[in-house]
Amino acid sequence: MGGVTSSVAAKLAFFPPSPPSYEVVTEPESGVVRLSRFPHRENVEVLRLPTRRGTEIVALYVRNPLAASTLLYSHGNAADLGQMYELFVELSIHLRVNLLGYDYSGYGQSSGKPSEQNTYADIEAAYKCLVENYSAKDEEIVLYGQSVGSGPTVNLAARLPHLRAVVLHSPILSGLRVMYPVKRTYWFDIYKNIDKISLVNCPVLVIHGTSDEVVDFSHGTKLWELCNEKYEPLWLKGGKHCDLELFPEYIKHLKKFISAVEKPPSQRSTWRRSGNQFELSRMSTSRLEPSRMSFDRRERSKPSAAKSKSKDQRSPNVEKPEKMMISFDKMEKSRRSLDCFGLYGKHVADQQDRGRRSVDRLDRIWAG
Repeated sequence: MGGVTSSVAAKLAFFPPSPPSYEVVTEPESGVVRLSRFPHRENVEVLRLPTRRGTEIVALYVRNPLAASTLLYSHGNAADLGQMYELFVELSIHLRVNLLGYDYSGYGQSSGKPSEQNTYADIEAAYKCLVENYSAKDEEIVLYGQSVGSGPTVNLAARLPHLRAVVLHSPILSGLRVMYPVKRTYWFDIYKNIDKISLVNCPVLVIHGTSDEVVDFSHGTKLWELCNEKYEPLWLKGGKHCDLELFPEYIKHLKKFISAVEKPPSQRSTWRRSGNQFELSRMSTSRLEPSRMSFDRRERSKPSAAKSKSKDQRSPNVEKPEKMMISFDKMEKSRRSLDCFGLYGKHVADQQDRGRRSVDRLDRIWAG
């Protein structure tokens, strides 16, 4: 059963850039290790980390001498470190944080194949590196998960009660819910964030674009509603799946969040509430409610699903797969729903890559 789940995950969720956007290069004279596309920076280290599942992943550690926090960044499903490099450097500078980013197994120059369970082992290896190699404490670590990266992020955060904070950027409720408006958790679903987010006991910031064409905006709002310790969410009006970093509000809100969670716990009481104070911010997106309700109408329009629910009461949270009439041909056609690069084609992929690599462009935007 686990093998089938892993196969479904690999088929629907993972699109590593092919060929990889970089190679790992060791300078013959100095022995310095760097990514082939970028010159060596004194504050950037390229690492190879073993995982408990036998793979070896590539990671980048960006050091900021003024940092009081360390960001552990899990990127989206169609990028690798070569495409994220400059963004990582900029985030480290603008947020005044150390940052560790890594490639999942099967991505970039990491060995193995991508799978849900491998990504869990990958983020654990990255976390272990921070603790053992850089003496980072849980109370200083902020987990950051983008899109599919929200899966390993929430999974790890649910098991670490003393984290400083979590950031969820265009997160998913679960893999299957991206494609189908299901209301129950199926055994073969992947990245079941909807069932794990309540186990996260640190401040959580959710960022989502209201016009996200890949992961519906309702994923972000629902996860935010389920958080134990809500921070003011950032709903970017008109924001899509792959462009949120280009909004000036993005870096401003992140700065505000990092500054807030770096304060002593006794000084955080102004926002450690049930989240009612942010209701107005959430309701400002109510114009999108009809589209969210359309999922409910589609769900009600499937009598077979309703019958399945009434017949099988033995497991309230998990439905049997045979009751759900899913065409895997249809899944194959829609599998790129998680892939903003596949969605737009190579031209936009190149455009996005150029945007990520343009330090001057983001500097101008973030400078306001």
